[in-house]
Parts: sequence; structure tokens; C-alpha cells
Amino acid sequence: MSPILHTLAHRLEQLPVQERKLAESILQSPEDVLHLGIRELSERCGVSAATVTRFCKSLHFKGYPDFKMKLAAELSHSNRNGEESYQDIVAGNSLSRIVQAIQANHTASIADTTRLLDYDKLEQAIAWLSATSRIDLYGMATSSIVAQDFYQKLIRIGKNSTAFADSHMQITSASSLGAGDVAFAVSYSGETQETIAALRCAKEQGAKTLSLTSFGNNTLAGLADIALFSSSLEEGMRRGDMASRIAQLHIIDILFTGMVSADFDKYIPRLEGSYQQVSKLKKQPGGH
Repeated sequence: MSPILHTLAHRLEQLPVQERKLAESILQSPEDVLHLGIRELSERCGVSAATVTRFCKSLHFKGYPDFKMKLAAELSHSNRNGEESYQDIVAGNSLSRIVQAIQANHTASIADTTRLLDYDKLEQAIAWLSATSRIDLYGMATSSIVAQDFYQKLIRIGKNSTAFADSHMQITSASSLGAGDVAFAVSYSGETQETIAALRCAKEQGAKTLSLTSFGNNTLAGLADIALFSSSLEEGMRRGDMASRIAQLHIIDILFTGMVSADFDKYIPRLEGSYQQVSKLKKQPGGH
């Protein structure tokens, strides 16, 4: 199931009555939606055109055309490759099967995430990150690893950035942000209370706010000025958030590369300088 349809299926019971009717119709015949205008779909489902638009925007699409375009891309991919599902850890798998499963999971996660990208939001996020003089990064547990990865990249190009995994330090730092600063919160579920509290605090101080969560409607994404999404298909406690972490790191790499590419002459010398200094350290006794 595509990330969009997967999200609809999981959110079905939480939707208002009119939007639930719409979601049920889409889930029953997703291919049909691609050939229907907004009025045709609304009439088929017995809802208003305004409900269709509101429904699409609640899923963080720009509107019905954007929803149809991304759904078409996902369905086209599924038709070409067959229905793919993420593979869980099972007892007794051979090493070769494990390698194949992990590769398939990571590849699918990156591809699913790429199809969900909103390029306008990405460009705006890159512009904010490039222009700001301070970036706070928030993430707990596995998400803290993603935040740390971005911190290590940003510090190499001289951006004033810190990644916080401690909830008290997140709030403490967020409370000192101001207009022009950027707070970037990472949470796969989008419901990590400590991360939500930190981003809300940063927003109250006037900072620009970014979020990176799994696709769908969640508290953190709703709070952020710009919400970025990774694939939402990975489930199951035995997977250890592997594919979801790869999907989030995919977004981080896009943001970082976009920043460097947009201001190449400024950032490349800094990257080269940090590389040279680390290389010198590695050549010393005890260097790694």
C-alpha cells in the first residue's frame, strides 16, 4: 500500500464523518480518483468540494490537484513493481535473505519518501537554514541520531547549530531563541511530547520552526511553519526504526546538499578546510 493510502487507512476512525466518507471511497477505488475532477469526486462521495479541499490540506497537500498528482505517482510505482511491503525480522533467516530484506526496506523507504517531497517547502526550508545565524535541532531516542547527523554536517560549514536530546535542554535552548533563528524538530511519530514542547516554545519566542515526521497529520507537523515528511510505511517493533531512520537521513542529506549548492563559494572552502584539519589529526599518533 502506498504511503498516502496507508495513512488514510490508519486515520480513518479519527476523521470527521464527511472526510471519512471521502477517505473510504478513495481507499476502495484509488485508481478512479485519478480520473475525477473535484466536483465529480465530491458528488460521488456525497460531500462538498470544500470538504475535498479541506481533506487534502489536512494531509499537508496544497489542494486536490497536488493530492492527485502524488497519488498517481505512488500508484504508478506500485503497478510497475507490484505491491511491496516492508519486511520484518524473522527467526532463522539466512544472512543472504537478511541482506536482501534490509536493502529492499531501505530502498523502498527512500523511494517512498522522494515521491512525497514538496519542493516548494524544501526550497523554503533550505532558504531559512541558509539565512539564519542559529539553528536548534531537537530529537529524542532514534530521532536524536538524525538530529545529530544534521548537526555534524552543519558544523562543518560553520553554521551555529546545536542538537539537543535532553528534554530540559531542548526547552532551555528554545526559550532563548528569537526572530530569525530556526528550530528544527525531528520525530517519526510526530507525537513525542518533549519535542513538541520544545518546538512550541521556540515558536512562542518568534523563531521559524521546521519539523520532520512520518507522513500524515500529527501534532508536530501541525505546529511547524514548514512540515517535511518521510515515508510512513515502516511498522513493527522488531524493525528497530531502521528504514524510517534512513528515510529521515535522506531528507537531511537533501537539505544539507541544497544549502551547500545554493551558496557554493561560501560553503565549499569551509568543507575543504574542515576536511584538511581532520586529515592532519588522523595522521598524528593515535589519530582515527
